[in-house]
Amino acid sequence: MALEIERKFLVNSDRFKEEAYQKNYIKQGFLNSNKNRTVRIRIMDDKGFLTIKGKSNKSGTSRFEWEKEISKTEAVELFLLCEKGIIEKYRYLVKSEKHTFEVDEFLGKNDGLVVAEIELSSEEESFKKPSWLGKEVTGKKKYYNSNLSKKPFCNL
Repeated sequence: MALEIERKFLVNSDRFKEEAYQKNYIKQGFLNSNKNRTVRIRIMDDKGFLTIKGKSNKSGTSRFEWEKEISKTEAVELFLLCEKGIIEKYRYLVKSEKHTFEVDEFLGKNDGLVVAEIELSSEEESFKKPSWLGKEVTGKKKYYNSNLSKKPFCNL
């Protein structure tokens, strides 16, 4: 059980790819996309994950998150129960001083959308903003993966 504190930004160029030290393919679906609690199934490369997230605070910066690794086989089976709308993306990890940005390049109906997230230890924590970091979209629900699964970027 943990409190997740993160900020989310649009990305304004592909320069992050040159700085990335890791790239993973992610496929995810939602067993429940209720705004008070989301239950997500994710396959990242050859691993499965079950994640439960609570409702975001007023600023959209903090929320409860619980995650457990499960087998890829279990994750594939749970995908059969997911709500309509599967998210596929590449995730790039980019180091920026003491922080790591997770940059998601969406595929399929969300193609063209690139979002960067940074996890912080407090809402007030400062961090270096790379040149490729664009407009902040923290708390903007249309950029939540659970919403993108129902209302893809191509429809925004």
